[in-house]
Amino acid sequence: MLKIGFTSRIGGIVSAFALLLPTLSFAAEPVIVDQGTKWTDTDRKDFYSRDQGSRLMPLQWIIALKQPNGEPFMADNLGRYGYLPNETSHPAGMPIGFTIANGQNGQEIGMNCAACHTRQIEVAGTRYRIDGGPGIVDFQSFLADLDVAVNAVLTNQQAFTDFAHAVLGPSPTSQAMDELKKSVAAWHLPYHTLMTRALPAQPWGPARLDAVSMIFNRLAGLDIGPPPTYMIPENIQPAIAPVRYPFLWNAAIQDKTQWPGFASNGNDILGLARNLGEVYGVFAIFHPKKDSWRLLGIDYLANNSANFQGLSALEDLIKKIGPPKWPWAIDQALADKGKAIYARKTEDGGCAECHGITPGKTRFLDQKTWNTPIIDVGTDSREYEVLSRTVKTGVLEGAKIPFLAAPLKPVDTAFNVLGTAVLGSILQHYVPVLMKVEDVAQAIGLKSPFPPETESLKEAYIAPTISEENPSYAYESRVLEGIWAAAPYLHNGSVPTLAELLKPAAERVSSFKIGPAYDIVNVGLATEQTKFDYTLQTTDCSDRNSGNSRCGHEYGTALSPDEKKALLEYLKTL
Repeated sequence: MLKIGFTSRIGGIVSAFALLLPTLSFAAEPVIVDQGTKWTDTDRKDFYSRDQGSRLMPLQWIIALKQPNGEPFMADNLGRYGYLPNETSHPAGMPIGFTIANGQNGQEIGMNCAACHTRQIEVAGTRYRIDGGPGIVDFQSFLADLDVAVNAVLTNQQAFTDFAHAVLGPSPTSQAMDELKKSVAAWHLPYHTLMTRALPAQPWGPARLDAVSMIFNRLAGLDIGPPPTYMIPENIQPAIAPVRYPFLWNAAIQDKTQWPGFASNGNDILGLARNLGEVYGVFAIFHPKKDSWRLLGIDYLANNSANFQGLSALEDLIKKIGPPKWPWAIDQALADKGKAIYARKTEDGGCAECHGITPGKTRFLDQKTWNTPIIDVGTDSREYEVLSRTVKTGVLEGAKIPFLAAPLKPVDTAFNVLGTAVLGSILQHYVPVLMKVEDVAQAIGLKSPFPPETESLKEAYIAPTISEENPSYAYESRVLEGIWAAAPYLHNGSVPTLAELLKPAAERVSSFKIGPAYDIVNVGLATEQTKFDYTLQTTDCSDRNSGNSRCGHEYGTALSPDEKKALLEYLKTL
């Protein structure tokens, strides 16, 4: 690929981003919601821009890309997709969660967890910023529009000429132009393949995405095939099991995580396993290769952009994010009544048995966790189809993690491929020695050769099993601190407010608009939205496997109207 030196082009990059600045509007700063004394302004700025190893494309390229209307692709901090302006970004004009780091082509733009886990809501004309909250962003439209923008450069001569002048300068040589076009085409081939095969005809819409499918598709479809493209296109399947973005506060202390609860959690190395899988899905470079002299028989780090230090730093930052405090008035007497209802048994309309704080499994070095029950409450089941998908294992065929994972078959589950890729990368990072694992194990009496802290990786990825006779589709039940700020509700975001969730499924609204306007009475998304022209259509309990079913979680539905009002008031205080 064409090498683009950042140092020689820094003036051009800064100037290009300066052109975007007139579209920015920082006049009315959002209210920063109180999330505890541990979460500081310095931490916030770090969270917004810390590199985790994502490498989307060269920075100069995305600056030079245009929308179909001729405006810069990066105009308005990508606000049209719901991304938020990062007022302290370098260079200026970057959205929150979009990162800049050195890559194979000079400075490259990527993403970190803040892009999808920073929330901004609007109440009575005032905006409120909630760090670690579920993003109200339209990731599918961003992905699709980026594909269109790059395709225009490759198929329209004038568009390519304008692009090349922006990237190379006003008088590039024909050789430089040719090299640039080849580089863009090489970038676009796998990206376009992923977009055309993975993005569903029925959009996820704002505030939702099928994260697990996209991670599987990226890893199995673009990373483990033969060079030079590394693609196995037939491994890519439509991403048709959307879920809402989870909130990040208290995430590090759960003993289980991911919506179906397939990942053990609660210490730093399990956090790394969780986050490494995520960065592989959002544009990290990862091309493992067979190497018989490596500890695991595969070199997982030969061409791997994951920033282990950055991932660790982000996990430390997430630990500091506290649940947001309700910024409006509370009727304390009513909330006290709601607290008593919350503490009731589940069958009496209470919440605490599933969502209260109770001790979870103790992790390495006596690290305490919170119990995270994994329960089938009758909600949408589509996620489980994704977890059972099979793929060709490519270069990872036969790869194994002694003491942790069995060898991958020629065709195996995408879940097992992800687990092997993540565990192999972590262990090679921890034990970077050229020695066969069998020799090591023999030398120490067939004990695991890996450091003690890696022992918990045995539970990092545990695939859920479904009984054919009595199938169960269980999802995590999290502690409800800050739940007021996490609409829409249920794991697939099919219910707009907490008030709707307290209704029987048959009485819940079948469709609703999604956007940042918030209803602080019913606690959730307001009925009317102006940000996005998108209405989510849901299905009822007759189609639980639609991906958009509003079925399930019929708890508290028999409470009286006054009891429901009191319970909602208490949930605001958590």
